[in-house]
Amino acid sequence: MRRVLLLFFILFPITFSAIAADGDLFGQLKAEFSKKAIYDRQKEAHITALKANLKQLQPTDLQKQFAVCNKLYDEYKSYQYDSAYVYVNKLLSISETLKDRSKEDLSKIKMGFILLSSGMFKETFESMQGVNVKNLETPAKVEYYSIVMRAYYDLAAYNNDKHYTPIYTAAANRYIDSAIAISKPGSYDNIYLTGYKSYKNGANEPAVALFSQLLSSNKLTEHQKAIVESTLSNVYQSMSQPDKSVGLLIKATINDIRSSTKETIALFWLAEILYKKGDIKNAYLALEHALDDAEFYGARQRKVQIASLLPIVASEKLLFIEREEKLYIRSLSVITALAVVIVVVSVLLYKRNKKLKSKEKIIEKVNEKLMEGTKIKEDYIGYFFNVISGYILQLERIKRSVDTKLPAKKYDDIQLMANNINIKKERETLFNTFDQVFLKIFPNFVEEFNKLFKKENQIWPKENEVLTTDLRIFALMRIGITDTETIAKILEYTEKTIYVYKMRIKAKALIHGDEFDQRVMAIKAVDIDGKKS
Repeated sequence: MRRVLLLFFILFPITFSAIAADGDLFGQLKAEFSKKAIYDRQKEAHITALKANLKQLQPTDLQKQFAVCNKLYDEYKSYQYDSAYVYVNKLLSISETLKDRSKEDLSKIKMGFILLSSGMFKETFESMQGVNVKNLETPAKVEYYSIVMRAYYDLAAYNNDKHYTPIYTAAANRYIDSAIAISKPGSYDNIYLTGYKSYKNGANEPAVALFSQLLSSNKLTEHQKAIVESTLSNVYQSMSQPDKSVGLLIKATINDIRSSTKETIALFWLAEILYKKGDIKNAYLALEHALDDAEFYGARQRKVQIASLLPIVASEKLLFIEREEKLYIRSLSVITALAVVIVVVSVLLYKRNKKLKSKEKIIEKVNEKLMEGTKIKEDYIGYFFNVISGYILQLERIKRSVDTKLPAKKYDDIQLMANNINIKKERETLFNTFDQVFLKIFPNFVEEFNKLFKKENQIWPKENEVLTTDLRIFALMRIGITDTETIAKILEYTEKTIYVYKMRIKAKALIHGDEFDQRVMAIKAVDIDGKKS
């Protein structure tokens, strides 16, 4: 029994950290991913109402136009860069027509925010040149100092240089000090900026206390919660407390989704941490959504950051799948070998002693445990286990028949029974099973593959076929078996025959060379949830 359990854990290791990452909190995040469209429709409905309001205003009522355009800008500033840019330019145009310097300066500040959010540092500073800070109202001053502060901190992090980073950090500290000095004590801006300065200058404990104080308040908007949670997550990350950091980033991402915030970094940070922890599956999922948000908003810098990590994670994901496939194949090989050993040992035990029944029960129990241990949830692996189980039952029937005929010395019957085993039919059954499993994973493979050929050169299975030999060769290549020698062994052909098959098919294709192989490998699979991967 102990040996069986040991074999079980060798064949099917459980990664508890991956299970933990799929806990309640990440489960909530996945549920929110599915609701993104709902939240976005609600936001779009509010924006549509504001646009309708704007159309109803008189062309001469510039003050009201400015107020509505300002609301539309606020809706778009963390949602979609291009639209926010349109309305901030309208604010600039209206303020110039009104010859209202304070409105013009406020519009320039708002322009700075979206330019910075899009990753354009130089343009951010240029857009706010000439702003008369002294004549601004206090909230606008805080906003101005905060944007310039963030720009310098971001530049310091982006350059990561011994010479320039200290200069940018010092400039950022001056602007954040100005913002803190004029913000209302106890307000969101005052507490957040004080905590942010502490964090940026290495004072982590005070930063944790201030951000925790903000999160304990019930007055924050979802967007503000997301900002505080993601910043506090960074603090914990710098304190080497990744579990707290991950939890806060998940909460921040949930609040970003609920507020339809596309200009966000929390999801990217979450993907980075999950990748470092080895949770490749969830890291890839987070990166996909982060890229969608960055592209929707138009955040250039964010897209560059994601693009630098996404190929690495995607590669790791493929390696993980390949390792799983190798493990499954190894498991199947072990089970097949064990099945053969069971038959051989049973015959030897019969010849040596008369305790067949007791030992047969032991073998059956071991066999049952092995079958239980090899039960995997994925459907396509289940097909192969069914085939192996069928072989074991067939072997058991043969063994019982041999047990009956040996004492009676019916050797001719035993020979006849052996001759009735149809190896060719068994191999055809194996190929048919492979074809069925492959098309379950790649249901559009035949159609997509034939798009690479002219109609007269397309390869379609006959009525009684699932895949042809030609299609099966490229099906094996699509799941990662690209070595000609290996394909030849699986299909029982020579390497030269497989080479000729491949060259003949490629010669008829609309595209040639490596591009043909790339197009075959690009044919999409369907994951467990039925979505294309």
